[in-house]
Amino acid sequence: MTGSLTSSVKNEKVSDKQLETASDYEFGGESQLPRPPVLSEDNERKLWRKIDLRLMPILCVMYLMSFMDRGNAKLQGLTTQLNLTGNQYNIALTMYFIPYCIFECPANLVLKKFRPSIWLPGITVVWGVIMTLMGLVKTYPQLVGVRVCLGVAEAGLFPGVAYYLSLWYPRSALQTRIGLFFGAATLAGAFSGLFAFAISFMSGTRGLLGWSWIFILEGIITVAVGLIAFIVLVDFPATAKFLTPEEQAFVIWKKKYDNSSVGEEEKFEVKHIYQAFTDWQVWIHILIYMSLIGPLYGITLFLPFGEFSTPISQLLTVPPYVFATIVLGFFAYYSDKVMMRSPFILAAQIMCLTGFSINIANVSHGAKYFGTFLIVAGSYSGFPGIVAWLSNNLSGQYKRGIGMALHIGIGNFSGAIASNIFRSQDKPRFILGHGIELMFVGIGLIFLPITVFTYTRINKKRAEFMNRVAEGLEKKPSPEELRALGDRAPDFRYIL
Repeated sequence: MTGSLTSSVKNEKVSDKQLETASDYEFGGESQLPRPPVLSEDNERKLWRKIDLRLMPILCVMYLMSFMDRGNAKLQGLTTQLNLTGNQYNIALTMYFIPYCIFECPANLVLKKFRPSIWLPGITVVWGVIMTLMGLVKTYPQLVGVRVCLGVAEAGLFPGVAYYLSLWYPRSALQTRIGLFFGAATLAGAFSGLFAFAISFMSGTRGLLGWSWIFILEGIITVAVGLIAFIVLVDFPATAKFLTPEEQAFVIWKKKYDNSSVGEEEKFEVKHIYQAFTDWQVWIHILIYMSLIGPLYGITLFLPFGEFSTPISQLLTVPPYVFATIVLGFFAYYSDKVMMRSPFILAAQIMCLTGFSINIANVSHGAKYFGTFLIVAGSYSGFPGIVAWLSNNLSGQYKRGIGMALHIGIGNFSGAIASNIFRSQDKPRFILGHGIELMFVGIGLIFLPITVFTYTRINKKRAEFMNRVAEGLEKKPSPEELRALGDRAPDFRYIL
C-alpha cells in the first residue's frame, strides 16, 4: 500500500489493497475476525458513538474522582487542625507529585500486560482507600506519607487512559475523547467547590472537621466507582463483546492504518524504550506541556481571588470551571474537525498569558476574577490538545505509550513547582507565583512555533521524497522497514 498518512486523517474506505496488506501483518487479533466492512459516514459515526457510550462515562467519572481531592480541604480546617506552619502545606502537596511523576512511565508499560479492565479500576480502588485514610490523619508526617501513597496510586490513571484511548480511536477523533475525559477534571473543579461547600455543614460530626469528611466521602465514592469500573470497562477492540465481529474488525482496521500506512507495530521490544527517550518530539512537547500544566495546577490548588469567607471562596470556584468546560469542548471538537492542534494550544496559552498578567497587576478583585476565568479556561482547554498532539505524532503502540508517559510524567513536575510558588506571605498579589506561571507560559509561546516549523519542514522533505519514489528516482522502503521506522517513515505526516 502506498497511501500517505493523509488517507488516515480523512474518512477512508477499506480498499482491497489494504486488506491484502492486512493479511500479511497480524494486528490486534484481526485474524480471528471477518473482513472489515465498508461503512458509510453515518454508520461509522454510529459505531464511534456506541463505543463512546461504553467507554467514556466510566472513564470520565474515574478521572473526576481523582481531581476532586485537589483543593478545598485547605479551606475546611486542614492546616489549622494539623498545625501546619510555614511551607508544610506546600511540601505535602509536592510530595504527591514526586511519585506521581516517577511512576507514570512504568504504569503505562504494564497497562497492556495487566489489561486495562483490571489495571485502571484496580488503581482507582486503591487510591479511593488511600483518600479515605487521608481523612483520618492526625499529624503532618502522616499527611505527607499518605500523600506519597496517593501519588503512587493515581500515577497510572491519566497517562494510562490517554494511551488506552489511542488504542481505540483514530487520530482524527482522539482530542475530542481526551477532551471529554479531561472535561471531567474541569467539572471536578466546579463540583468539588459545591461538594466542599455542602460538606462544610458536616464539620464537627463525630469529632471530625470538614476537611476530613471531604476526603472520607470522596474516597468512599471513588472505591464504589472503581468497583463499577471492573464490571463496565473493556480491554481492546478484539475482546470487546459489546461490538459485533464486523464492528471489531472495522475498529482494528482503522487503528492498524491510522498511524502507519503498512500497519502499526504493536509488539513490545526494548528498542521502543530507547526510541521514545531519544525522540526530539517528546522533549520539546514536555516544554509545551509545562506551559499549561503549571498554570493548571497552580490555579487548581490555590485560586487566589482575594480575601473572602470560606463559603464564598468555595462558590466562586464554580463559574470559571463551567466556562472552562465550554471552551474545552469547543476547542476539542474543532481541533479534530480541522485536524490541527497548535492553533488551539496557542489560543489557550494567550488566554493564560492575559489572565496571569491581569492577576499580577494591582487591580480590583473583579478584574482578578475575570483574569482567573481566562487562566482556568486557557489551561484546561489547551491541555487535551497537547496530549493528543504528541500521541498523534508517535507511531508504534509501545513507543507511543512510553512517549506519552514521559511527556505527562516529566511535564507534571511543573505541578510540583506550582505547589510551592503561591506563598501565604505573598498575599494578595502573589507576584512570585504569577511571575513563575508567566514564565511557564512564555516557554510554551517560544517552543510552540519552533515545533510547528520543524514539523512543517520534515513533512515537506518527506513529501519530496515520496514524489521522487513515485517518479522512480528513489526506492521506497519495504513494509517491514516502514513499520519499524514508525513516525520516522517517509510516508508518515506529522499533524500540526
